[in-house]
Amino acid sequence: MEQTSQSMRELERKMKDEDESVNDLDVSLAGPTNLQWRKFKYYNVEVDPEQDDKSKEILLCSLQRPHSRSFHAAWFSFSVAFFLWFSIVPLLPKIEATLDLTKAELWDSTLAGFGSTILVRLILGPLCDVYGPRVLVSGILIAGAIPTACTGFVNSARGLIILRAFIGINGGVFVMNQFWTSRMFAKNIVGTANGLAAGWGNVAAGTTNLIVTLILLPMFTAIYRGNDDLAWRTVCVLPAMVGVVTGIFVYFRSDDSPKGNYSELKKQGVLSPVSAVKSFREAATDLNTWLLCAQYACSFGVELTMTVAAEHYFHDVLGQSKEAAASLASIFGWLNLFARALGGALSDFGMQKYGMRGRLWIQSICLLGEGCFILIFEHSKSLGASIITLVIFSLFVQAADGTCFGIVPYVNPRHMGSVIGIVGAGGNVGAVCFGWAIRNLYYEKAFLIMGLTVMSSSLLSVFISIRGHRSLLWGVDRRVNPETGEIVVVNDTSSRSGSRSSRRRDANLSLQVA
Repeated sequence: MEQTSQSMRELERKMKDEDESVNDLDVSLAGPTNLQWRKFKYYNVEVDPEQDDKSKEILLCSLQRPHSRSFHAAWFSFSVAFFLWFSIVPLLPKIEATLDLTKAELWDSTLAGFGSTILVRLILGPLCDVYGPRVLVSGILIAGAIPTACTGFVNSARGLIILRAFIGINGGVFVMNQFWTSRMFAKNIVGTANGLAAGWGNVAAGTTNLIVTLILLPMFTAIYRGNDDLAWRTVCVLPAMVGVVTGIFVYFRSDDSPKGNYSELKKQGVLSPVSAVKSFREAATDLNTWLLCAQYACSFGVELTMTVAAEHYFHDVLGQSKEAAASLASIFGWLNLFARALGGALSDFGMQKYGMRGRLWIQSICLLGEGCFILIFEHSKSLGASIITLVIFSLFVQAADGTCFGIVPYVNPRHMGSVIGIVGAGGNVGAVCFGWAIRNLYYEKAFLIMGLTVMSSSLLSVFISIRGHRSLLWGVDRRVNPETGEIVVVNDTSSRSGSRSSRRRDANLSLQVA
């Protein structure tokens, strides 16, 4: 026994010496020690060090920095952006009457508001990779507040189109919204986090209609003693003020990433400089980016279109008053409270059970269901049937939004901002295309085209093939670095570490036998 104990002590000493030598090797491979720098010494959530300290849980009732504060800043800033973006929509009937505009001119202004966001999102994507989300959110909210406040200066159809094109820059906040939560939360819950942040922000598409119609406009009309013209010309000043205040708060009281702001990380040498042009090129040359862009055009594009078109449909086809039609159309926005997050959560569940193939299957099912219920909605001629169908239709639409951005963070993690920008821009491309169809065609034909297009887009999932992950029909799941997207290859250090573990098990077994 004494001889065995002496042998064990000698073996442990050798293993300790080897551990120290390997640890020295690990430090030399890691580079400068400031790579471990982070702004916050402690986190109030469980984090994954292998994913750059991203949170493995979502604490909805916490405002602690950096993870929880950034989550709430992301969804709230996006809801304010929607408030700025859509505050003019409930005023369109009064603008139409005051300026003697046609329905076609109103739709042209709507398409301008959706179209300008395409360019803005394409630009903001790579800028997220360079500067982080915080400063960009702040800048867009403050800049977007200016044209919103200038709503009252409109006096022609051309002026309305130009104004709404500038107001459309507020829609660019979506890119930072999704980049922010993807930067803060681990891959196992990124679908849920993205779905919650975007869904809660999108709720403002429905609430803005009600807030302006039922609260702000009557209040301003009372202030001006019944002068409707002055009321609608000044009411948008209030949303603009909210945008400026939110932009200032976000800049000073939130963080770009778990370890701190991008400017701080670059100064400490933790974050390498990134070229916006290279980032965009890398994302744009990946086929997966464009396939998801097309699918998002068929989900969020439909959502944006229906946010505006549903009100006209209930009024023109089903004979509801403008107030009732606006209230019924707001259902589409209210369901974002949980529907988009539900899609993200289902995507996370699919990933947990079946890998990337699970995310892709759920994405296809949601798009197929969405397309089917667009066709059913078009054939629902009674008010009750239309409302029920609209609710189910909306659930599929917003769930498809959530499933799409459960996949996006995996496409190119190094250049995630550019991928989000391109895919997000696709949503507005879809809105412009479907909006044009409704503007120029009868509702029945426009909805038929929309439904068949969405159903067809579900087939695109077959061609999505992300490196290191199974596709729907081929490939195998491999171990992938979640921060780079590169396939992990076992190196010498890992092998030696594995050998040490094996020797420890052998030594323990020998001790037990002795």
